[in-house]
Amino acid sequence: MSGVVLQLSAEGSGPLYQWGEALVDVLIAALMLLVNLFPERISEPFQYGFMQRALLTSIVVGAVCGVLSCFVVLKRWALLGDAISHAVLPGVAIAYLLGLPFFIGAFVSGALTSLGIGAIERNTRVKEDAAMGIMFTGAFALGVVIISQIATSTHLMHILFGNVLGVRTPVLFLTLLAGAITLSTVFLFYKEFLLYVFDPVQASALGMNTAMLHYGLMLLLTLTIVASLETVGIILVVAMLITPGATAYLLVNSLPRMMLVAAAVGVFSAVVGLYISFDRNIASGGTIVLVATAIFGLAFLFGRQGVLAGMLRHRAAAKEA
Repeated sequence: MSGVVLQLSAEGSGPLYQWGEALVDVLIAALMLLVNLFPERISEPFQYGFMQRALLTSIVVGAVCGVLSCFVVLKRWALLGDAISHAVLPGVAIAYLLGLPFFIGAFVSGALTSLGIGAIERNTRVKEDAAMGIMFTGAFALGVVIISQIATSTHLMHILFGNVLGVRTPVLFLTLLAGAITLSTVFLFYKEFLLYVFDPVQASALGMNTAMLHYGLMLLLTLTIVASLETVGIILVVAMLITPGATAYLLVNSLPRMMLVAAAVGVFSAVVGLYISFDRNIASGGTIVLVATAIFGLAFLFGRQGVLAGMLRHRAAAKEA
């Protein structure tokens, strides 16, 4: 994948760049056919090229984050997602120093951190949560120190909180590629991931390589976080890797439906947040996360596992008693 990144980073030249640009143009054209069906008040902002790229990026990131958030919630990996998202910062800074695309540095840094957490947990008495805390705080601090010396605060703000309105075509193509790899892997190894998430002991007894599944999910998380840098940034991507899955967890009882609902919540949050951020001229990443949080609030109150449903079940049980 690094070779793809390097070729796309060229100044708009080369067959791979042209192919990626053509693919993006086709997808945007198809997307605009749907957008133009909405009233002009809604569709008007998306007539701009930068908004079209932002919309496609937001949809891809929302869907991929939604699917992976189910595994994060079920495996109780919220802290792991936080750890990896913070750990990509030094990789971004080093890539900036070396003149490489952010994708390369971020992915390598996140992958090394994931492996480092596993190495500490397996070879010492330190527990997983402590290993995560050590790795991500150290990596994040290193990234902040490096960036403070080589870039302005504007660069740091974009890396931390995202700037989906400024997404360029090469970055959008790489986001599409990362999303396709992630969703294809989940689809191909769905049964293995399903058993590993719910019963890792049985998965190991059946001869599955649980270590590979464990690190595979970690690498998919890393890839998704890297793909989300331009949209919601390092800090807020954690919310997109938790909130959609947590929302779906309150609404449905099976993993396939949970993944569909979580993906829908992720996409809806990304699109509505993008529209509101443009309309009100506010931060896009934060707005996307706030929309997702609001949806979770509704599920918390009115979902089948929510507060209201719990009160009704408690009242019905009291009457039967």
